[in-house]
Amino acid sequence: MAEVPIWIIGADHWPRALLRAELIERGYDATGFATLEEAVRRLMLPPARRPALLVLDRRDQVVDERTSALLSSARVPILVVADIAHPRGETLAPVVEILHRPVTMGSIADAVDRQIGRRQERDATGS
Repeated sequence: MAEVPIWIIGADHWPRALLRAELIERGYDATGFATLEEAVRRLMLPPARRPALLVLDRRDQVVDERTSALLSSARVPILVVADIAHPRGETLAPVVEILHRPVTMGSIADAVDRQIGRRQERDATGS
């Protein structure tokens, strides 16, 4: 089975690096980005290898209307890690799951496993 590409977006270097290491240990092709803007720019480059999932740490990330629209049109599922005070009504499509702090790297990686498993099940059944 080919490695599944996962993109991790987080401003803090060490948490991003630790999650990337955990996902690599689990067999994913994990790539880290410091900013959402950097990841979106890379997504728009042809022929970018599209990630199966974006893991977005909302801390210190700016999501304007343009970025939100680009993410929506890219149709890459997003797993969000947010503070408890994160506004729940804010729209960022296509979010598949939101984890609220405090969380461990293991629980984030487990959420990635769940989401990738669901996606592979949908792909296998064609739904």
